Amino acid sequence: MTLFIDRLAQAGRWRRRATADKVVLALGLLLLAISLPPWPGAALVLAVAWGAALFGAGVPPGDWLRLNAAPLGFALTGAAALAVEWSDGGVHLAADHGVRAALVVLRTAAGASCLLLLAATTPTPDLLRGSRRVGLPAEIAEVALLTWRFLFLLLDAAAAIRAAQEARLGWQGWRRSLRSLGLLVAMLLPRAMERARRLEIGLAARGFNGSLPMLSPVRPVSPAFLVAALGGEAMVAGVSLWLS
Repeated sequence: MTLFIDRLAQAGRWRRRATADKVVLALGLLLLAISLPPWPGAALVLAVAWGAALFGAGVPPGDWLRLNAAPLGFALTGAAALAVEWSDGGVHLAADHGVRAALVVLRTAAGASCLLLLAATTPTPDLLRGSRRVGLPAEIAEVALLTWRFLFLLLDAAAAIRAAQEARLGWQGWRRSLRSLGLLVAMLLPRAMERARRLEIGLAARGFNGSLPMLSPVRPVSPAFLVAALGGEAMVAGVSLWLS
């Protein structure tokens, strides 16, 4: 799922927009989702986040629904405990008819959509570089970048092993598939350790001292985007407080 989100961010319409622009929009909406009443505040935040993702950033609707399915599923599972009550007579609907459960789901969905908006429009390296500008230690950022890169290497190795197994009909039937899966995992671990060792040797040979300088394009902050984002968030807050 992490790599799927990163692919969306790399190919998205907001790929070349400054990280600060997207942070102001997404985290500002997240703050509103936490602080405003679930109805109508979280509902308005949810609508704005979905509109920004689908129409502003151009995230494909199917991919956006797939991203939101997992957190929404967790929210619905947790809210089920609030929607019902146990008594001597068995299980029945809560006294508030599930209103509290619906508000929890609404607030959770709004908050998750705000974070997914940032993740689906900002690649991981950009997020880490932005975090370093606000005080994240260089060592933590470099380890995170190396781990992120290592995931792609592991996927390439797993794809090569599976292709070789499929060429030998190793995934025909559930018995062979289960055996092939076990062999894939068993072969992947030594390859992962070997690649990690090579990476460590390569970094040491280049005099790695805790920081890997990289060229990154300068993306200036867009005043118009910031004004629109802050103005929209202020409007959401005003409408929510007026209706509540």
